[in-house]
Amino acid sequence: MNKRNFLVSGASLAAVALLSTACSTTGGAAGDPAAQRAAIDAAVDSSLARLYNENASAKQLVASAKGVLVFPNFVSAGFIVGGASGTGSLRKGGKTTGHFRMTEASVGFLAGAQSQGVFMLFMTDAALANFEASRGWTAGADGSVTMINIGASASVSTQTAQQPIIGFILTNGGLMGNLSLNGSRITPLTFN
Repeated sequence: MNKRNFLVSGASLAAVALLSTACSTTGGAAGDPAAQRAAIDAAVDSSLARLYNENASAKQLVASAKGVLVFPNFVSAGFIVGGASGTGSLRKGGKTTGHFRMTEASVGFLAGAQSQGVFMLFMTDAALANFEASRGWTAGADGSVTMINIGASASVSTQTAQQPIIGFILTNGGLMGNLSLNGSRITPLTFN
């Protein structure tokens, strides 16, 4: 193995190790399933509050959704080859109905790590039912997610709001709509 391949492989393994340790727990609630669920739900509450603070129209959009899936800390890391992972919860009528993990793998020019909040809004009963019936759901294959930008001065069009599933991403820099969730795998969380 030459030096370049060794460095790329080593950096990629380090990124995978970072993701698996950063995303395998939910804070100080490591052994208690109820505490793990409570920690995820508290992070979701905080992420939703930040979203509503960023844009008032987001609150109206979330309220009109049949269900909203929130991953408050979706962490991605890598060097050439990378991945991302995070835990979150599905809310219907403001109440948590399930906890999930989202994972994603990527290849290409990337270096570093970042955390972002991911929001997926199920706007139709059929889209939500399809998600809830799956034991593992992949964005882009099991359902198309229309990414929108609801920045400070932007409003959501009626046509966009009629899409079965819409999503947006909240970074430290604010709301972003130009990213894709295609290929992201979402599975139910099991607590030990």
